[in-house]
Formats: sequence, C-alpha cells, structure tokens
Amino acid sequence: MMRICNTLVDAGYEVELIGRKRKNSTPLETKKYKQTWLNCWFSKGKMFYIEYNIRLFFYLLFSNTDVLSAIDLDTLLPNTIVSKIRSKNLAFDAHEYFTEVPEVYNRKLIRYIWSSIGNMCITHVDTAYTVGPELAEIFTQKYHKKFDVIRNVPLLEEIKQLVNKPQPPIIFYQGDINEGRGLEQIIRAMPSINAQLHIAGEGPLLSKLQQMAQSLNLTHKITFLGYVKPYNLPELLAQATVGLNILENKGLSYHYSLSNKFFAYIHAELPQVCAPFPEYLHINLTHEVAALCECSTTALIDTINDLLYDSSRYSKLQQNCRLAKQQYNWQAESQHLIQLYQNVIS
Repeated sequence: MMRICNTLVDAGYEVELIGRKRKNSTPLETKKYKQTWLNCWFSKGKMFYIEYNIRLFFYLLFSNTDVLSAIDLDTLLPNTIVSKIRSKNLAFDAHEYFTEVPEVYNRKLIRYIWSSIGNMCITHVDTAYTVGPELAEIFTQKYHKKFDVIRNVPLLEEIKQLVNKPQPPIIFYQGDINEGRGLEQIIRAMPSINAQLHIAGEGPLLSKLQQMAQSLNLTHKITFLGYVKPYNLPELLAQATVGLNILENKGLSYHYSLSNKFFAYIHAELPQVCAPFPEYLHINLTHEVAALCECSTTALIDTINDLLYDSSRYSKLQQNCRLAKQQYNWQAESQHLIQLYQNVIS
C-alpha cells in the first residue's frame, strides 16, 4: 500500500490511508500521505469485522474525498455504501482471492457472507484491479466487471551485492507466518541442508514454529527475525543465497497467488525456490528465476541442495533475475496505476 500511496501523491493527488490500530502497533512514521488509524474494541473474529466495517462506514461518510478505494472484500461493503450515498467514484483493489483463502474457504457461512458482499458490491465499482493476469481473468468472468492488473513489484534500484556472502549460506523467507507457506516443511528439511534458515515476519504460526525448531534441536540453524521494516529487507536479502516462496495448494487463493516476495527476490537478484503455480510458471517460462518445487520436505531438500551445489545453474538464475526486473518493476507498473485513477476521476 505504501508504494501505491506514494505513487498517487507523486502524481498530484492527496491521499489518505486508513487502517486499524492493533495493541502492538508501533507509532506511525511520517509519510507523504495522511495516515489514519481506527481504534477497535475487538481484535479478531466476527465481531472485529462487524465493528471495523461500521467504524469505517461512519469515517468515510464524513471524510473529505473524491475517490474511495477499497482493499479486498473486508473493506468493500462500507466503501460501496458510502460511494452510493455520496455519489463518489470507487476503486477496488483485490490483493488476493479472498473467499478462497484457507481461513475463509473452510468456513461455509463466513465464505457465503464474503461471497455475497463481492457479488453485491463489485458490480458497482468504477475500476477494479488485482495482482496478476490469472486472477484478473477469473474475477472478470465471475463478477462481469473488467479487472486490470497492477503487480506489486519493487522499484528498480541499484542494489549492493556482497562479494562474499555469509557461510554457511542463508535460506531467507519473508512474509506472513501462516499455514500453507511451507515453513513447517522447510524446518523439517533443515537437518539435511547445510545452510541457515532466516524467517522474517509475524503471524499465528510463529509460536508453533519456534517450538518446532526447539524440539528438533535446530535453534542453531534457524533464526526468527520477527517483523522487519520494508526498508531493512534489502540488506537482509543481500546476505541470503536462496529465497523461499513455497506454498501448499490450499485453495485457489494460494494457487493463483503472485506474491510480493517473488518479485522482491528477483530484484535482489536472489535465486529462489518457488511453488509451481500458474503465475510463477508463466513468468518462469520467460525468465527462469526460480527452481520450482512442490511443498514437501523431501522435495525441498533435493531442490535446495541442487541449487546450493550447482553453481552453473545458480549463476544462470541470478542472471535471469537481472533481466526479469527490467520488465517487472514499479516504474513501469505505476504508470498503469496512475492511468486507472485518472480514468476514474475523469
């Protein structure tokens, strides 16, 4: 979201980003755009979503704005209602296949509610976009509303490559610590891989993974870095030898994902082990930047060891990263984003 907000500010718009304040939220840092936190009594579950949507509705109802932008289905209903009441234009940014994430898909009533909100509201948005071509096609057919593609890719910047990377090599994961991200499998694989594993992120699975590393006597090989601010990630990526972007096939949201970390590794010129799902397959056919791997302990052991010990293949993937980031970068993607919002306003 920071990247989108900064781009719109640089294009001449006044931008306000609204979110919710958590108990452990760190103070907001000064940005080019206005930032607003909504305080909620509830922090999770049905009551949180109900409360947050009500608070968001009343905040938007009296806010000074020309265009509303809803991020995913969990903010779409209040944005849609306010856009109708106030005759404001509405953009919809679908970061994922929301009704197909494991936390929603396996709960029939919750899935029905979010599906109903999508079916009811998306036809009323003025512009819609998502993270990849596969999802854009699915959403366009499902909701009978054209979805454009805005990939969440980094800015193209000069990077600092370390001449001598740390030894033993570092396998690096960045992102949410949730189920289905291959983290349990990679921890089980570590006794058979001569490397360190660094995990940057927070989430509901963190405590379980820490206990798992301890029970397997792997605390000397696995480092949990916790939440890392985005501007600190490049330094950590520069030290890594392999990036990790593994997913279990737990629903269509994962299957059609195109994650931020995939492009972050490319821009760091960091060969990665990646899930063999459609979006990654498509890019890897043109620019082979990843070793594709099923989400199993055995497959991870074989694939990572091959990558660590096959210097010729590793160099090829690294070179392909340098070429791929010339195509997939925010300088190019942001122009499309600006055009979408210009069309909405005009």
